[in-house]
Amino acid sequence: MKNPKININLKKLIANTKEVVNLAAEEGIEVVGVTKSVCANLEVAKALLKGGVVGLADSRINNLAYLRENLKLDQVPLMLLRIPMLSEIEQVVKYADVSLNSELGIIRALDEFAKEYEVIHEIILMVDVGDRREGVMPDDVMQVVEEVLQLDNIKLIGLGTNLACFGGVLPSDENMKVLVELKERINNELDQKLKIISGGNSSSLPRLKERGLPPEVNQLRVGETILLGRNVINREPFPNTFQDTFLLEAEIIELKEKPAQPKGKIGQNAFGEEEIITKSGVRKRGILAVGRQDIVLKGLAPVARGVKIESASSDHLIVDLTDYRKNITVGDSLKFELNYAALLRAMTSPYVNIDII
Repeated sequence: MKNPKININLKKLIANTKEVVNLAAEEGIEVVGVTKSVCANLEVAKALLKGGVVGLADSRINNLAYLRENLKLDQVPLMLLRIPMLSEIEQVVKYADVSLNSELGIIRALDEFAKEYEVIHEIILMVDVGDRREGVMPDDVMQVVEEVLQLDNIKLIGLGTNLACFGGVLPSDENMKVLVELKERINNELDQKLKIISGGNSSSLPRLKERGLPPEVNQLRVGETILLGRNVINREPFPNTFQDTFLLEAEIIELKEKPAQPKGKIGQNAFGEEEIITKSGVRKRGILAVGRQDIVLKGLAPVARGVKIESASSDHLIVDLTDYRKNITVGDSLKFELNYAALLRAMTSPYVNIDII
């Protein structure tokens, strides 16, 4: 497989999925697997399903269309995570079984196209409980729900929220209680039986493991902890999971001994940064054929000891190999673990290949 590439270990990915799914199942919670950071890669999606997720979710309707057309599994519910754009409403009705929503105008547009297609489109109404990304403010939820219930081809199946994405707000008894109380009001005052409280994403898992979530929370939308085996609150390894399910492999295209310090008048680099180099003397330096167009520099961690990342331009990753004790030459490859941001960039890049192992 041509470099650079992402090596995906499906056995470890399935194991991670089972660990998260089983943990959630102990509390009566179902897990929807999130594929957005891997561009809805089919092998990854199949691994998530083998691991026990009840459905797949993505923020891009193109990815959901790709999954629908290629998985050939009509019984697998697909969820659109990002609030739909008005310009894509018809595709949302066509390819997503469920969508997360917070704008009444968009929900009404979904209803119109659902009538045209003669289907019932299910929605989860997102509530902003503090993180300040998407969601109806709690005081406005009842009014919005009353409006939604007037629509013939929209079925409100639950309430949801998103945490630890924009404002970094963590799941708590207080913000989960907001969802629980709103669900109870809707059920009692509007005679509805909402079946879902979608209590967040991977950020809810540490709390689930430590002291549980309210029993009314019965769905989580999980990506990063399954894919990378990380506690997203502090990025430490999540118990009983693998952190090397995805590895970036890049090839050395230059290997030379060079002075550590640049020579000449110093200005900003190509990205408007001023590099501060503290090393001195002659160092063994390698250049790899991958760059910021393909990866997030700070999201890489070398697998091999003695490899130190120096910097990167758009197409070159520069590493210090002075302390690397193994024989290495031009044409050899080095591997790197990735954080969520680096995985997202690499899987999105058309220049990074995928190797299933």
